[in-house]
Amino acid sequence: MRIVKTVKQLRQILNKVRRGPQKIGFVPTMGYFHEGHLSLVRRSRKECGFTVVSIYVNPKQFAPQEDLSRYPRNIKRDAAMLEKENVDILFIPSDNVVYPNGYLTYIDVEKITKTLCGAFRPGHFKGVATVVAKLLNMVRPDVMYLGQKDAQQVKVLSQMVADLDFPVRIRVLATARERDGLAMSSRNVNLSPQERAQAPVLYRALKQAAVQVHKGERSASKITGIIHKMISRQSVGKIQYVACVDADTLEPLKILKGKVLIALAVFFNRTRLIDNVIVPIKNARKV
Repeated sequence: MRIVKTVKQLRQILNKVRRGPQKIGFVPTMGYFHEGHLSLVRRSRKECGFTVVSIYVNPKQFAPQEDLSRYPRNIKRDAAMLEKENVDILFIPSDNVVYPNGYLTYIDVEKITKTLCGAFRPGHFKGVATVVAKLLNMVRPDVMYLGQKDAQQVKVLSQMVADLDFPVRIRVLATARERDGLAMSSRNVNLSPQERAQAPVLYRALKQAAVQVHKGERSASKITGIIHKMISRQSVGKIQYVACVDADTLEPLKILKGKVLIALAVFFNRTRLIDNVIVPIKNARKV
């Protein structure tokens, strides 16, 4: 595995790769890897002949009061994990490489960034779209691999790629979970023992909500109420939002129909966790 820190060196290597038949797979990350990250890496290794993984904790997607300074980092640990997975390039750009002095350009995907996490993190998805657009231009991969846990991010980046004609295919993999159901996240390391023991209630609540939808419940307020009640009764978590939205447009729903994304964000002390499930609703047969 080669560790690369400049765009010039990255492009020199990848230009040679493109002369051959290999596809280039790309996994953009902020590091501190868990099994979810590694599942994306393994899929890229399986489907593409050459895999690039980036690690960059992007300051532009964190608001001043958010946890940029607390975000876990351990490049040596991450590099060792990628070495075992036979990754070809680990790209670790610095802030000066990504945002050189005088940087002025940003990408703002409209509408779908205003709901869910975007409603509480203004500017977050502008930062995400901008850094991923830059990384796509640096790497120029054939396929980019993302995780379903970040459902809104997946929609935003898919929209950006389509609107700006990036020649890349996006592959989305299912959320990786711990044995007790907690969605894997780099931030989980910041949970106290009590918080970690309680955090799996997020997924249990989502699953219970999905069960009720399958049983015929179509009221979004009743579904979100079920989730609120379970989390409030079984944890110290402070709910930021629970929402039912159209899984394709992210438009809020009052009556559930079509493909529904049930999503939530909950704080355990200063640690913000997100999770979601997608529930398809089939139209009732006409009698």
